[in-house]
Amino acid sequence: MDAVVDSQQESMKAVVATDYGPPEQYAVAEVPVPRPGPGQMQVRIAAASVNPADVRLPGGEFRDVVDAEFPYIPGVDFAGMVTEIGDGVSAYAVGDEVFGTAVPRVLRAMAGTRPSVGTGAMAEYAVVEADTPLIAHRPDGLAAPDAAALATAGQAALAISKAADVQPGERVLVVGATGGVGTALLPLLAAAKAQVIATATETDADVMVGLGATEVIGYQEAGYPADVDVAINVVLPGDGLAGVAAALRPGGRLVTITFPITTPELIRRDDVELRFILDMDGELASMRDVGEAGARGELRATIARRYSLDEGPQACADFLREHTLGKRVVVL
Repeated sequence: MDAVVDSQQESMKAVVATDYGPPEQYAVAEVPVPRPGPGQMQVRIAAASVNPADVRLPGGEFRDVVDAEFPYIPGVDFAGMVTEIGDGVSAYAVGDEVFGTAVPRVLRAMAGTRPSVGTGAMAEYAVVEADTPLIAHRPDGLAAPDAAALATAGQAALAISKAADVQPGERVLVVGATGGVGTALLPLLAAAKAQVIATATETDADVMVGLGATEVIGYQEAGYPADVDVAINVVLPGDGLAGVAAALRPGGRLVTITFPITTPELIRRDDVELRFILDMDGELASMRDVGEAGARGELRATIARRYSLDEGPQACADFLREHTLGKRVVVL
């Protein structure tokens, strides 16, 4: 059920896109505060991190699949405090600190069997579904900006780590190691005692080593190593992984999270195992798992820059236009 928006309600500040276009057209505006319907809760946002959907959906990339709803408020990943609950919500109470992932409501059909959808987190308040494995209580040991930075990225990293089943001593190539998922994943692979080879720029090499990489290489496929046991892709499109797959030994494992779904024909190899990860139902890793791993220090948030809500449009533009090491976070 959609959140209730009462035109007579008080207003709030939010980052808003009013039509299809680049993030440079986003603005900060006053909009009505959303109210929770049955099964939903209202959250006062403390932090939100930038994700691809925040620029791709209002940018028009998905128009052949779904229409964006305007005004559109970006913000998928969030942390904040519950300020109101709807009928039927028993797992949360007003005052609870929560965090997680809530995709735009128009993507509900693509969001698993218990869809985690919301009204957009780059705002003072958002309404999200309460009964979903992708929202959880935020542990005391995990700060709100870190929780927002780790929601999607940390959940994906945990799911990849579990699906890859890396064994001590295995050589693992990580393509896209400098992004949100990559920077969360490297410490998990290092803890598994893998030999981690990370793609990055020379400028980011020291950070990669600090996160657990044993070797840092450039982005060019010609520089990829040979005979690695596991290749993990978190950035390249799924139909462009032939070069990544070529780095694998026979019988190796290619783990990827990007569309389109990779097939043996696309990588021109039938002697390696393909594992595509899309864990929208939290079967490999729930948000509670992310919170616990973050509080223990097993998952670490790498935050490239923090922005105010008024700087939210700039955060989205920087995400699209600039190289990012880790995550960009809007802090309210």
